[in-house]
Amino acid sequence: MSSLLILVIILALIFDFINGFHDAANSIATIVSTKVLTPFQAVLWAAFFNCVAFMIFKDHAVANTIGKTVYSDFITIPVIFSGLIAAIIWNLLTWWYGIPSSSSHTLIGGFAGAAVAYAFLSKGFMPINEIIDGSKIGKTLMFILLAPVIGMFISIVYTLIFIQRRTWVKVGILAGSAVGLYFLFIGFQKDKMQENMSKFFKVDKYSIEVNVKHDSTNLHKLERAQANAEATDPYLSAYELHGAEGVATNIINNVDLKEITISRLGDKLNTFYKVDQLKNKAKLDPKYTDEYAATKKIVDTLKPITKKYFELGPEGMIAAMNAKYPVSPDRADEFAKAMKVDIRKDLIKEIEKADNRILRWCLVGALLIFCLMFIYNEKIKEPTATRSAHMFKRSQLLSSAAFSIGHGGNDAQKVMGIIAAALVANGSIVDIKSMPDWVPISCYLAIGIGTLSGGWKIVQTMGTKITKVTPLEGVCAETAGATTLFLTEQMGIPVSTTHTITGAIIGVGATKRLSAVRWGVTVSLLWAWILTIPISALLGGFTYWICSLFGL
Repeated sequence: MSSLLILVIILALIFDFINGFHDAANSIATIVSTKVLTPFQAVLWAAFFNCVAFMIFKDHAVANTIGKTVYSDFITIPVIFSGLIAAIIWNLLTWWYGIPSSSSHTLIGGFAGAAVAYAFLSKGFMPINEIIDGSKIGKTLMFILLAPVIGMFISIVYTLIFIQRRTWVKVGILAGSAVGLYFLFIGFQKDKMQENMSKFFKVDKYSIEVNVKHDSTNLHKLERAQANAEATDPYLSAYELHGAEGVATNIINNVDLKEITISRLGDKLNTFYKVDQLKNKAKLDPKYTDEYAATKKIVDTLKPITKKYFELGPEGMIAAMNAKYPVSPDRADEFAKAMKVDIRKDLIKEIEKADNRILRWCLVGALLIFCLMFIYNEKIKEPTATRSAHMFKRSQLLSSAAFSIGHGGNDAQKVMGIIAAALVANGSIVDIKSMPDWVPISCYLAIGIGTLSGGWKIVQTMGTKITKVTPLEGVCAETAGATTLFLTEQMGIPVSTTHTITGAIIGVGATKRLSAVRWGVTVSLLWAWILTIPISALLGGFTYWICSLFGL
């Protein structure tokens, strides 16, 4: 690894740590303000469940969104370095002044701003939509407002259900909500499978080539890839019944996989000869230019032979390739292994990545536990104000844990995406899907340790300044926040946990009366949210310009 790459990884983990203590308030503000746990107990609780998220979130959809916010041609190590510096500066400023701004949007803004500065300085002025992915930025901007609104709406619904005096009506609505959420997540699961199939058939890659780079020669590839991806839809619907293996078998038997098989063989050639790594290294250091050109020539000569895979078979294809460019004897076995393609195994992996049963049952289980608690406290036992208060205090442990899992799963993935993008830009890995295991492990640990350090100024804003929160309202706000984070994670949208829990707290305050919410504080927060991306983008661009002056 280069020294600059190591510095970028260290900065990314520092940002993750800062994100943890900056956003600790999101997870613990209500549980501390209601005195369910002491601040020290609360941060331990939140940090633990931040790390538990590592075992739950496997698809890394948010990491993929962050890492692909900027098109690959404009991702370099200095760009990522500048974006991280900008994000850290803005995060520390907002933390110092006790403003619960979004670490997510800070990171996205800094990254995008640095990339635009790099493009303008190196290639002159050009359309922004050729530098950054407008659809990903657009969704992120949209959810600056939607995330708190969704959190507020869900918290109002939960609060109105929980204060319902008729136990069986309350339990019935909660049980119905659990069933509704279960099937909603089934729908998200299928959507994610369809998205994964689009990536499997390289629809996104060809779409960028055609629509962004205006390469019409790939139009026929895009059309065929879209047709093949759509042809898998009927079989994905049977996932719950047949599982990943059954779905993969149906796709293999009914969908034309010859073209994608040949394409993946070409990818394997790229990987074996490290073409993409050399390309990225050549962008950083001209001394790799000749090596990259020579290696690409070899691969371009061998790729047409992959089209004979079904005619010659694996061994015949490898023999034909060796006749063109012999692989050294000591690497012959390595080359044969590298060129093995197992479409069935690859399909199963892509299908299973979309499985959300753990998230689904987390939410459904939490609502069913609430049902049992209400039945026990209001029907089996004599209902009293003291018993109800104790019930909601205990419930906050559950709702806070769920929110901390959502926080860890959403925010740790953002830094994973940045580190993976840096590794790709350095030529260490081929793409984000190839990121090594140490990346997610270190990111979840960093955010967990950061949460342990707390963020007491923001705790005060979140826990007391917006509205006074009772244990019942704390449960509703945290459960609503967790629900929102789980929903948006399924959609791969990097929302702000800060915005989400703020909206949820406003929602529980508004159910008492609108005047219970301190709208002056809320409006100030809204301005901070709106300004975060443009300010961090300007900081990112300015930081990159400073770096370029020093020849970085």
